[in-house]
Amino acid sequence: MSSEDAVREVAGRARAASHELATATRATKDAALHAMADALVASAADVLAANAEDVVRAEAAGTPANIVDRLRLDESRLEAMAQGLRDVAGLPDPVGEVLRGSTLANGLELRQVRVPFGVVGMIYEARPNVTADAAGICLKSGNAVLLRGSSSARSSNAAIVEAMRGAVGGSGLPEDVVQLVPGDTHDSVKALMRARGLVDVLIPRGGAGLIRSVVEESTVPVIETGVGNCHVYVDASADLEQALAVVLNSKTHRTSVCNAAESLLVHEDVADEFLPAVVEALQAAGVLIHGDSAFAEYDDVVPATDEDHAAEFLGLEISAAVVPDVEGAIAHIRRWSSGHTEAILARDQATIRRFVAAVDSAAVMVNASTRFTDGGEFGFGAEIGISTQKLHARGPMGLPEMTSSKYVVVGEGHVR
Repeated sequence: MSSEDAVREVAGRARAASHELATATRATKDAALHAMADALVASAADVLAANAEDVVRAEAAGTPANIVDRLRLDESRLEAMAQGLRDVAGLPDPVGEVLRGSTLANGLELRQVRVPFGVVGMIYEARPNVTADAAGICLKSGNAVLLRGSSSARSSNAAIVEAMRGAVGGSGLPEDVVQLVPGDTHDSVKALMRARGLVDVLIPRGGAGLIRSVVEESTVPVIETGVGNCHVYVDASADLEQALAVVLNSKTHRTSVCNAAESLLVHEDVADEFLPAVVEALQAAGVLIHGDSAFAEYDDVVPATDEDHAAEFLGLEISAAVVPDVEGAIAHIRRWSSGHTEAILARDQATIRRFVAAVDSAAVMVNASTRFTDGGEFGFGAEIGISTQKLHARGPMGLPEMTSSKYVVVGEGHVR
């Protein structure tokens, strides 16, 4: 069987399973989620052994340390995955929510209600926790899911999905609401991207290259997620001690995630005071600074290139520049941002209002770390990813964003 035939076969099974899942009660879906969580914990030995195989292969292949960190599981991370499924079970069910309704002048009753997409395809790199997260969020929102993780995590993903499928089947739902896409080559990814009519939406999670490839090659609608060239702007009106703490947290709290800061901008009026402190603090944390001429006056700061200003480093590196004012910061961000998250550190309210209004990104932080752009931190309970596009969903995508809507119109023999 060819890769395309194999993918279309599992997509067809997912389509059939999605019809039953779409009408499942909340109680049934929540029971399945709890069973999936319990199955992950019960299968910990098998999952961790499979993950160890993936980690050994990745390290032998010279995979960068930050990617290996994303790949690696331990008992605490596995328990966090299980708890994530339990948390999703505790969230409100979005399916059937009435978005708006009215009685029309002719007496027809009109309601717009949330409904599942149907079949969601996930294409993602390295992180096996996405396998459980995506399965749980899709199931709760009434969607069957086709999971295509990277070959680097194939053993981990197979063990996780095996545990979850058994749990779903034992809860009274079709096992095929959760499936791995067969195949390790790019042919299977291409087949998934071309399964229009069987797959309703694709969500890529990973680096810029992966997302660009899916967006450009897919015939299935795509929701872009995750590339994060996030900026932190320190204004002349900022509390500089507070600003230093926020810059450090944004950059160093966890470097391999899309909401980590990759670019620092500083108002020229506070550069003489702030640059010595921020350069020292960042370098003490192991951060390599790619700076403009003002930053490059400091030891061990390397000159910044256009590629540095555009980069999502996902490591202990940051680009940095001094700007003349908030308008200079806005112009820099408009040129280089990926539209994920930008932060301003300031006390002047007019400056804050100007920045918030003019910066066109999915999230804008005011006197807060970029690391807060996260579904859990926003109180959504879970997220499938962070959308950086503008259609349908933008920012952290929780359960409501994993639905579409339909209109239900009720009459009494009305004719037009």
